[in-house]
Amino acid sequence: MSWTWRFETADGAPADPGELSGADFSAQGDAESWLGEIWRELADKGVGQVYLLEDGREVYGPMSLAAQE
Repeated sequence: MSWTWRFETADGAPADPGELSGADFSAQGDAESWLGEIWRELADKGVGQVYLLEDGREVYGPMSLAAQE
């Protein structure tokens, strides 16, 4: 089982966060923890929303990376 993130701009276009693109994770919790630690850096690179994928299947999303006011 492989968990990955798909990155998009706020308007749904593909986003490339470069070296922050992450990796494959063996557990959902690991993928979510990674995102929790790095989301601000992703947002600074132009990522506006993310989708969590399990073996290429969309599990949930879009999840906005916009900071709450």
